[in-house]
Amino acid sequence: MKTKLIAILALLCALCLALTGCGSKDAEPAVTEVPKADADSFAEGVEDKDFSGLRTPGSQEAAYEYRSFFQPAIDGIKQPYVGDTMPYYEDGTYYIYYLKEGGDSYNHSIYLATTKDFVTYTEYDDPIVESSRSGGQDGWAGTGSVVKVKDEYLFFYTGHASAETYEYMEKIMLARGSDPTHFEKVEDWAITPPDEIGQKRDFRDPQAYYDAESDTITLTVTASQGGVARILKYTLSGDLSSVTYDGIIFTNSEGNFWNLECSDTFRLGDKYYLTYSAQDDTLWYAMSDTPYGPYGEARRLDGKLFYAAKHVESPEGAYMVGWARRSESPSSTSEVSGWAGNLAVQKLVQKENGDLALTPVEAVTEKYTARRHLAVESDSIQVQAGSRYGYTEAFSAYESFLLKGKFTYTGKGCFGLAFDYNGQAGSYKLITLDPASQKLRLEFNEGSTLITETDAALEAGKEYTFTYLQEGSVGIFWLEDASLTVRLYGVSGKPIRLYAESNTVSFTELREYTRQE
Repeated sequence: MKTKLIAILALLCALCLALTGCGSKDAEPAVTEVPKADADSFAEGVEDKDFSGLRTPGSQEAAYEYRSFFQPAIDGIKQPYVGDTMPYYEDGTYYIYYLKEGGDSYNHSIYLATTKDFVTYTEYDDPIVESSRSGGQDGWAGTGSVVKVKDEYLFFYTGHASAETYEYMEKIMLARGSDPTHFEKVEDWAITPPDEIGQKRDFRDPQAYYDAESDTITLTVTASQGGVARILKYTLSGDLSSVTYDGIIFTNSEGNFWNLECSDTFRLGDKYYLTYSAQDDTLWYAMSDTPYGPYGEARRLDGKLFYAAKHVESPEGAYMVGWARRSESPSSTSEVSGWAGNLAVQKLVQKENGDLALTPVEAVTEKYTARRHLAVESDSIQVQAGSRYGYTEAFSAYESFLLKGKFTYTGKGCFGLAFDYNGQAGSYKLITLDPASQKLRLEFNEGSTLITETDAALEAGKEYTFTYLQEGSVGIFWLEDASLTVRLYGVSGKPIRLYAESNTVSFTELREYTRQE
């Protein structure tokens, strides 16, 4: 009778787990199990930065050495940041032009960093195109793009007027160069908004493409008409003597976005794509069978913290280059909403059906070869929890680290990674997988504060592979077809736990690596 009673109670517990969703935040011990990991290939004697004396998120942030998630060098006592990126590739080098926010940059002028592999960067100290210090039409420089036409480099950029008294708040302006590192402004050349759109304010972010066969430049520009966000198309002659407005190629129909920033159009395989960052929202893409539309339904890529990304191609593949958003204060536990941050790059992958996905840059992840010991004696852990959160310490948050593993789950509750912030479970920062909502989320305060999220297809009983890379406070979590860029201040030198709630999750083949350099 006692054996039957135990079996009945176990069955009732399992049914309760399956029916319960995310919610309760009272921690309980998690059930962990499985065999010991192979310890033959672990790195020994690797020196790690000591964060024990850095007790505030700000002091930790100041101590980081960013490499893959590039940020500009400190100017005096001020830390500048990477704003909208304008990537260009030529002869083995990626030229990443960006709006530099803060430091010695005047009104977020355009600066340059170059890389050959997205692993290390060379920063150029002087602006490539500087906002006009005397005011005028380009008192603020805005996003643009570089295109090579024959032997000349053309930098189309946004000129944002320094005062409301100007007739046009924004025009498309131009700088010329004989190489991709030096440009001179062309003072007597500009494109103004067409009369048809009925406004003179929002007209920016030119993206240029050159066709040598026809000797023409196609230029896309983001604008609005009647309060609705649009993307416009122009055709320019190669010598810039003629400019023809071709009309609207895309109209926003998703959400109440007043602007579609940093748009880009490109071809992968037999499909054509348009990408843009909806104002104060996420990176989107739409697909077409023909150049410049008509486009199908727009879909999101990543979450709100990967912003203003544009595409760049090389023999190594296609990439999206953008910036990882920061908090206005590293100590904030309620927002990650600051403009500009660290440079962030993800590889762009085209699936068989034409859909796009973001994946890790191999050249970056290949640097993480120093395998580290887990916090448990097992590389396979089962986390079983009821309506209260269950935690199992598994990893350590180094200055720079890579996590890999697989998982399956059986219930409907949330699970994922929990980052210790101040030793209190109520302050944990979570990367959450939520089967009920089919979302991948970044949450603060043990799940009570949503920061950002993205769609993630999740199915009970199916095995998934995940990769997580963090450098400093910037991280990206990849779950096969889904990716989520995160910002986690104040977690370095502290434990990372696997967690679950109303679920049973089996994690296998768990690995942690640090960069071997």
